[in-house]
Amino acid sequence: MSLAGEPQIRGEINIMAKTEPYDQFAHRYDDWFSQNPQIYESELEAVRRMIPPEGIGIEIGVGTGRFSGPLGVRLGVEPSGPMREVARERGIAVVSGVGEALPLTSGLFDFVLMVTVLCFLDDVEGTLREIHRILKPSGEAVIGFIDRDTPVGKTYEERKMDSLYYRKANFLSAREVIVHLKEAGFETFTFAQTIFRTKGATDGTEKVREGYGDGCFAVVKAAK
Repeated sequence: MSLAGEPQIRGEINIMAKTEPYDQFAHRYDDWFSQNPQIYESELEAVRRMIPPEGIGIEIGVGTGRFSGPLGVRLGVEPSGPMREVARERGIAVVSGVGEALPLTSGLFDFVLMVTVLCFLDDVEGTLREIHRILKPSGEAVIGFIDRDTPVGKTYEERKMDSLYYRKANFLSAREVIVHLKEAGFETFTFAQTIFRTKGATDGTEKVREGYGDGCFAVVKAAK
């Protein structure tokens, strides 16, 4: 399987991605979703509500395919080799690349998915411009992220140095994400949110609500 018929490679990628913990502990990362099913299912449902019902999509920073797989997105870009291998085991066609310089030609996709990747980017607006570039004229970006300005988001910020994966993260607020999206050329933003309680207080899947500002995990759908 290939991307839109054949991979459209644009050249060498010189940007270094923050992949060290994911390269070393890809399976531990993947196991987290099995060990925290309530959080995972809540986040998955929030993203599912924003995915267009049809069209060709791709996930940037596909990781191990935990979101692409159940959402039916069969194409991905991922800088970590071990993560790519796990995603491929889930039937996802993955190419190596980073968001700041996507190895894809312009105007290929109806929608682009990206989940908890913004906080690891060296150039947020550059990546969003790249996503804008590879979308068709009527395309949409669906982006899930940790909203720093929410109660649980503030806990993530305070405790990130204790996390193997988040210690280098730069969490953004929903308002900051909107500013970056506008600068990249996007408009017409729709939000969903979930995860209103800390991990220890979560005893089941959480509801998905419209808007942002309360749920730690926010998803924005932005039209090109």
